[in-house]
Amino acid sequence: MGSTMTEPDVLDLLERVGAFRKGHFVLTHGRHTDTYINKDAIYPYTRETSTLCRAMAEQFKDSKVEAVIGPAVGAAILSQWAAYHLTEMNGRDVLGVYADKDGLGGFILKRGYDKLIAGKRVVVVEDLMTTGGSVKKVIDIVRACGAEVAGVGVVCNRGGVEPKDISNPPKLVSLVNVQLDSWEAADCSLCERKIPVNLDVGHGREFVAKNANH
Repeated sequence: MGSTMTEPDVLDLLERVGAFRKGHFVLTHGRHTDTYINKDAIYPYTRETSTLCRAMAEQFKDSKVEAVIGPAVGAAILSQWAAYHLTEMNGRDVLGVYADKDGLGGFILKRGYDKLIAGKRVVVVEDLMTTGGSVKKVIDIVRACGAEVAGVGVVCNRGGVEPKDISNPPKLVSLVNVQLDSWEAADCSLCERKIPVNLDVGHGREFVAKNANH
């Protein structure tokens, strides 16, 4: 693969590992969609995960990055790979750390990572961005510990999230931008056409169980 991945390359990779699926799915908030991104399907495939992170790292290779951080759980893996590729590209250590969930819907820097990144230029990474909520929280805690946010890199921006939505990082890079259409269950043409709901990913199982009682 060439040095830079195009959006079709990224979508092809996501489809290959089963992360980008077509069908009939139920989302977290109960809406239905014909496209589903199962980000957890990426991580078992180390070569593909590495490829995505190298594409992200390329976007920041001239940004004098000293550390990469991602919100737990999945993006902790992205931060490792992106930091590894930046280290290789720049010939000096770029640290890979992650933010823990604080149990209250936010994030916290534990394990001495706050002191490790203080004063450094940091890139925040994430797999799937819908509202940007997690990324914004991580940017805010990174800045609070005295680090400088050089930018944000995400595999997939599916919510049209812009820098102003996530505390204005100077640079926002998405490997792929996907606008996913979704509908209320009552207006779902897939239901109307009796196309079976996917029970393996998303919230199809609960939807089907709930409707079986009606």
